[in-house]
Amino acid sequence: MKALIINCTLKPSPEPSNTEALAAVVGERLTEEKVDVEVVRAVDLNIAPGVVTDAGEGDEWPRVHDKLLSSDILIIASPTWLGRPSSVAQRVLERMDAMMTETDDEGRPVAYNRVCGVVVTGNEDGAHHVISEISGALADIGYTVPGQAWTYWHLGPGPGPDYLDEQRGHEWAHRTGRAMADNLNGVARALAARPLGAPG
Repeated sequence: MKALIINCTLKPSPEPSNTEALAAVVGERLTEEKVDVEVVRAVDLNIAPGVVTDAGEGDEWPRVHDKLLSSDILIIASPTWLGRPSSVAQRVLERMDAMMTETDDEGRPVAYNRVCGVVVTGNEDGAHHVISEISGALADIGYTVPGQAWTYWHLGPGPGPDYLDEQRGHEWAHRTGRAMADNLNGVARALAARPLGAPG
């Protein structure tokens, strides 16, 4: 089993990322379950705008696309900005749109028999909205979304501290993240054992 975490923070490396810190809890649980985990910080890459797999010279999205196709589990991790997923998360989803027309040798959409989940952080409310937007987009592309395949952290309405600066709420977010990892791994292994066929 392989898992890919795409961190959609707006902060370039090596700046600390609250979103990556919470996603790491999920990644650690998956590693305990013998899943190989890789993390990509999308903002560090030159990902051109568009809805194609390869936008030409200088576009680094094809590298990410290859990682998507070699992964059984995908986790999109996004901060909340203005109650919505980050602009980086939106860019990633737009580039993944091209996968809707890609099929494997058996005629199945390439996202079939892969599972996905969502990690959200932010010092403002809106986590459930971010989860629903990202999960809905990934389901459209063909991913399977297991039940409760998400975790988030925030301390309620209004501005407040960041995840890395505040311990309140960590226990719940971490427990939910571990359950998320278990559900992703369980459904991914079930699909590997009994894969979906081509639609139609």
